[in-house]
Formats: sequence, structure tokens, C-alpha cells
Amino acid sequence: MLTGAVLILMTVGVVMMFSASFLKGDYLTSYLQKQLLWLLLSVAGAIVCSRIDLGFVRKMALPAAVGTIFLLLYVLTETPVNGSRRWITIFNQTFQPSEFAKIGIILASAWWIDQRRRYMHTFKKGLLVPLIGLGVFVCLLILEPDFGTTFLVCIVVFILLFTGGARTSWLTGLLLFGAGLFAIIIAFNPNRIGRVFAFLNPELHAQDGAWQLVNAQSAFASGGLFGAGLGASIQKLDYLPEAHTDFIFPIIGEELGIIATGSVLVLFVVIFICGLQIAERAHDDFGRFTAQGITFMITLQVLINLAVVTGSIPTKGIALPFISYGGSSLLVSSIMIGLLINVGHTARSQKTKKKLFKNKCCKV
Repeated sequence: MLTGAVLILMTVGVVMMFSASFLKGDYLTSYLQKQLLWLLLSVAGAIVCSRIDLGFVRKMALPAAVGTIFLLLYVLTETPVNGSRRWITIFNQTFQPSEFAKIGIILASAWWIDQRRRYMHTFKKGLLVPLIGLGVFVCLLILEPDFGTTFLVCIVVFILLFTGGARTSWLTGLLLFGAGLFAIIIAFNPNRIGRVFAFLNPELHAQDGAWQLVNAQSAFASGGLFGAGLGASIQKLDYLPEAHTDFIFPIIGEELGIIATGSVLVLFVVIFICGLQIAERAHDDFGRFTAQGITFMITLQVLINLAVVTGSIPTKGIALPFISYGGSSLLVSSIMIGLLINVGHTARSQKTKKKLFKNKCCKV
């Protein structure tokens, strides 16, 4: 069910990305070609990650986290694009280190909780190290700046610390402190505070800060139950500048209607349920917390994207997993699904080994 849901979402993503971007130039050699290439790499990455030994993944958890930190440092030396340093260019291909940071921080958190589970209720032996590591990631992400990913990784890490046994009082205090600090940073950032004002009064900012939000809502409204038809979107005609990336969900609603958007949501719910079941049946704590981190990372990213395009929270650039255009997001999401499948396979194989061992003992 998990694999099927992901493959359907990938297919929907390619079709809708093609529909949303075919007016943006030579699509056969740009958007579609690049996305298909990343799709092949993503499927291959998912297969590899589903097959490698989970013990090897545990050994590589900290090196992976350190590697992503170096990537986050390196991206700060790149030339800014639209005021942000988020992309590294290699062989005419760009990728976002912040996407790979999601995997690094999940694996590092799972490794630490697995090693220090009995101390997680204490601050010095349990919480201090992961909080320092999270602080490093947060500082580097804010320097890009990438507030959406910063918020996402913070919430996921706190969920893992909570399920790992950390005291609620400590986490609540830290969350309040972090929220206050986050609010101060946004307040002194003209671009971000402008988005907040546009969110609070979209009618007053319909021609500037709330342009995408107003047109996204128009797309949902005009789609109705069955939509205007595949390729028949009006909002993608430069009314939604990011129609093929962050705001692709409203295009689905406009062209295919509520039935299609509801079906997409059901598929993400399937991924969430499968992920929780895999985490519950995991063979060890590392697998359990890795599965939890991946499940919540994907699910919360979906919720944030949907909240943005429906006007529930201020606009922030965060992709819809498996559907939005973007190679880094697709590759990382696929790798996470591969690791999730790996945890499930490992639990099943260990259960089978125990059963065979028990049968042999009974015969003896």
C-alpha cells in the first residue's frame, strides 16, 4: 500500500507538472525532461535505500548528519538567487542541501535516542546534545534563509524527543522559547513580516503580497467537483507564478476538481498510516524512530503546503512531496520512503528468523 500510494502520487506529479508548466517555454527539454530524470534517480534511490542493511544505515547516521552540515555551509558561499542561498549547482543541475538536511537530522536524532534512551528524561545526558545539533542546523538554515524547512525540522525533532522519553516540561519550555525567537526573527525581516500582513488582510494585498493566495483560492473555487479538465487551468497563465512547484495543488483542484484533490489527500493519509504501523513494528529503537521521523517529516510537509495554498498560514516556500516540481525534494522524499520500507522489511525478516528459531527449538 505504501509503495502503491507513492507511485500514484509520483504519476500525478509528473502529469500535473507537465500541465502546469507547458506554457513556460520548451517544456520537452526543460521542466518535463528534468523531472523525469529526477524521477528515475529517485526511484533508483528508493530501491537502493530499501535494500541496504539497516545496521549500515545506523553506522552512517552521524556521518550523514555531518555531511549535510558541510553542504549547508557550502551553500552559503553560492551566489544569492532572489535573496536566498539555497541551491548548489553541479553539472548544470541544481539541488537544495536543506532537503538532504531532513534525512541527516532524522537519522542523527534516531541514532542518539537509540543510544541514550534511558537518559532521555534528563537534560544533560539526554536532551543537551540533540538540542545543540538542532541549533547548528537551525542557524545554517536561517542564514540561507529557509524558514519553512527550519520550522519543519524543529517540529519533527521535538516529536522524536517527546516519543523518545524527554520530559514534556522541558520540551514545552524550549518550544515557547523557540517560538518567541522565531517571531522576533520574522518581525525584523521585511519580506517575512510582509507575508504575515498579507495573510492577515489578503483583500488589501491582492495585487502584491497575497497575489498567489488569492489566485490559489480562485483556482479551488473554479474547479468545482470535477474540475475544468486536464490542461484547462486559467490560473496557471501567470496568475500563479509557482503553479508547477509550491502551488501545484490548486492547479489540481482547478483542472480535476475536489474528487482529485480529495484522492491525493487520501493517498497521503495512507502513507501516514503505513509509516506509523511500520514504526510500531520496527525491530529496534533506531528503526522505530527513523520511521517515525520520516513519517512525520513527510506528513507535516504536506500539511504545511496545504495550509499555505488554502490560506491557513502565511505563504512560505515548501514543496508538496512527490508532486511539486523539484529534483531535490523528489529525491529526498523517495529516499525517505526507501528507508521506511527498509525498516518494515527488517522487522519482518527478524520476525521470521525468530519464528524459525523457535520452531527448531521446539523440534529439539
